[in-house]
Amino acid sequence: MQTKKQLSLFDLAMIVVSLVIGMGIFRTPVNVAAKAQIPELFFLAWAVGGFVALCGALTYAEIGSRYPVTGGYYKIFSVCYHPSIAFAINCIIVVSNAASVAGVSLIGAEYLSKVILTTEMQTGEYRMMIAVISIIIFYAVNLLGLKTSSRTQNILTVIKIVMVMTLICAVFFGEQTTSITPIFKTASGGLPSWSDYGKALGLCLIAVSFSFGGYQQTINFGGEAKEAKKVIPRSIIIGLGIIITLYMAINYAYVKVIGFEQLKSAESIAAILAGKILVLQDFRCFPY
Repeated sequence: MQTKKQLSLFDLAMIVVSLVIGMGIFRTPVNVAAKAQIPELFFLAWAVGGFVALCGALTYAEIGSRYPVTGGYYKIFSVCYHPSIAFAINCIIVVSNAASVAGVSLIGAEYLSKVILTTEMQTGEYRMMIAVISIIIFYAVNLLGLKTSSRTQNILTVIKIVMVMTLICAVFFGEQTTSITPIFKTASGGLPSWSDYGKALGLCLIAVSFSFGGYQQTINFGGEAKEAKKVIPRSIIIGLGIIITLYMAINYAYVKVIGFEQLKSAESIAAILAGKILVLQDFRCFPY
């Protein structure tokens, strides 16, 4: 049966953005800040992570343009190596994706529980229930067909981008937090060397790579894309360009509004940015 080409450049670009931007950007910066210890290393880690992701995106864009097929991973590895290797790779991807979905849904449930549940009900059991229900809902949406799921994806991705941009606006509307000057501390207590900075950067990149991962899944939609040889490379590059810009901007907002020292141990950092905006707006509407 001939596969109907349904996905446009906009559809695939939104898929790239949605695959990469998840709840990780609302949790990962805390871990990266704790490992980096100083703002310069913190921003360097995100810049290096973005550059590595861009290199990976260009690689996958080339693969996708040369071999645009449905189920890209399996078929590409089958052609290049052997079907048994392709099967093993697919098994690994299924397991890793399942773990990623579970992690993202739990982080999302943590934020959502604070909105829809009372303080007494904000427990691990209820958060797990919210996570499970959200996974089931999106699984059902995907069963409705490619066109329905892609439209849902587009709407949710646009909402996601708008929400991230709104949080970035906390830089302009939120009160900036002053804190002590961050200092890079070594295990020995002495002055840090280049190797100390390198080790810290490596630890930061482990967490950063999690937030930048996911764009490679786009090559699985090659068979459904219109003019796949042109659309797949452009969508990956456009999508990742949007992601890098948003990531750098929102991390700047975290540091500027929350304060770098406070960011190292903060919880629900997106809620903190939102709170800064809402509190200031309430003050403007109802000045004392």
